[in-house]
Amino acid sequence: MRHKTGESRSENRRAVLAGLKGRPIVLVGMMGAGKTTVGKRLASQLGLGFVDSDSEIETAAGMAVSEIFELHGESEFRAGEARVIARILSEGERVVATGGGVLLRQETRDLIKRDGVSVWLKADADLLFERVSRRDTRPLLRTANPRATLEKLIEERYPLYATADVTVTSTEVPHDKVAEQIIAALADYLTAPAGATQKDEA
Repeated sequence: MRHKTGESRSENRRAVLAGLKGRPIVLVGMMGAGKTTVGKRLASQLGLGFVDSDSEIETAAGMAVSEIFELHGESEFRAGEARVIARILSEGERVVATGGGVLLRQETRDLIKRDGVSVWLKADADLLFERVSRRDTRPLLRTANPRATLEKLIEERYPLYATADVTVTSTEVPHDKVAEQIIAALADYLTAPAGATQKDEA
């Protein structure tokens, strides 16, 4: 991973912006990983626009994600999510924060792989549970044992997240720091020789 001096950070930003070639950066990962908060910092550091796919879905549907789940079910939500993701990806360079289940549909995984550069913001179960417990806004965790539910989701989803182009670990450090780590990891990935594999950067 590249050094984080001021000069190196500038070089990393230039490398990322040159390497994107019009593609968006798509942040994936579990609920509570920090995709939206870190994504905003990442967009600011790169001088790119930011969009949160869940917010876009809520705007399109005219209701909150939790209401969509309650009234229409997860399957209908995923269908709407796929349509919104396809539109966002067609709109060029930006930072995109996605919902935790965005990679469940094969067609959406294929679309992100083809049209975006994906970053898995990885976090362990303890950190995720501490974060998501602060607010009762996660429809999938409204169960008798939310911790067990979260661990089951982790088991199901981590293999999907692991297909992302880049993996960066989310820890309890300032969001700007995580954004810098993402930029360094993306710079390495986008400038690596063809066929090189990307490792976890934290």
